[in-house]
Amino acid sequence: MSPLGSDLITITARPDVVFAEGQGSWLVDEAGKRYLDLVQGWAVNSLGHSPALLAQALAAQAGRLVNPSPGFYNRPMLDLARRLVELSCFDRVFLASSGAEANEGALKLARRWGRKERGGAHEIISFEQGFHGRTLAMMSASGKPGWDRLYAPMPQGFAKARLDDIGSVERAITPASVAVMIEFVQGEAGVHVADPGFVRELRALCTERQLLLIADEVQTGIGRCGHAFAYERYDVEPDLMTLAKGIAGGAPLSALLCKERFNCFEPGDQGGTFCGNPLMAAAGLAVVNEVCRPDFLAAVRQRSEQLARGLQAIAGDFRLPGERGLGLLRALVLPVARAEEVVEVARGLAPVGLLLNAPRPQLLRFMPALNIGAEELDEGLALLRRALRQVLG
Repeated sequence: MSPLGSDLITITARPDVVFAEGQGSWLVDEAGKRYLDLVQGWAVNSLGHSPALLAQALAAQAGRLVNPSPGFYNRPMLDLARRLVELSCFDRVFLASSGAEANEGALKLARRWGRKERGGAHEIISFEQGFHGRTLAMMSASGKPGWDRLYAPMPQGFAKARLDDIGSVERAITPASVAVMIEFVQGEAGVHVADPGFVRELRALCTERQLLLIADEVQTGIGRCGHAFAYERYDVEPDLMTLAKGIAGGAPLSALLCKERFNCFEPGDQGGTFCGNPLMAAAGLAVVNEVCRPDFLAAVRQRSEQLARGLQAIAGDFRLPGERGLGLLRALVLPVARAEEVVEVARGLAPVGLLLNAPRPQLLRFMPALNIGAEELDEGLALLRRALRQVLG
């Protein structure tokens, strides 16, 4: 018998677990073991695993129309675009399939605008430790150490500043600069939350220097931070914004949004075979309408406070450096580089396992379903204590 996964191209180290089904905050493997999932596909399953709302939207749309081609309008595409415009400060929407694709579209739009309005300005300022996707251009835009050499030669035209250091942004600006791209919470870097004062200064600087402010809300958008979009927490309006991950609750969908005056693509400049297809748009509309209700978002903020308090108590009891985050995107900092060991031990707990994420050697990240119950969250915190006790003593 071939080793598990031997037919797949190697892209990551996967444990020898095959998941068979999931419901809400729970996954079940082929052996029947249950796992409480506090990762949810890296903040993708905003309503948990296999929500009825999503299944019904997909099934209903699949029976009517799946993909008439992006060269034609379809009703779910139009309705989702209208809903996103109503919820946000933006006027136009482009629908795609992944966060990297939406971010790539944002940089294309910024450079198109720079050519038309700024004499060919094209350089993008992004941030050290930032993460914007895995295409070559997005790897160049990201500030993840070593990515500038992995697939060299890399696309050029990207400068790096430091989060919460407005002086570093000012020093990175040249006559060729056209935009600044920021994650309000640097998730892959370890859930670093941008300082509100810095974000306001950045907005003012971009306005003064005629630079576009691009908000990468691939991970923070659609309720993850307790509001429809994280920019609302900062009382600023970006010029462009990207969404993905939780926008369709697990289905592959992303979006690029812009203000009207930056809507400068010419026909043929941008597109994609699956862009705006009605199947994914119907899924997105169902999820967005559910998550962006005021009462749903209020519940997200309640669960966020519960998770933060629980992690703070654990940090105190285990003498850990602390916790941080925004909404239901949070991190627990460990005193030693043993986060991966905690992840493995938590997954192996019996009779119920716990699924965690370790984006950094000394850090655990938590991205539960936005509708996780209070009792489930308490159970997750109790399981986390068990895992930490085994690893740290």
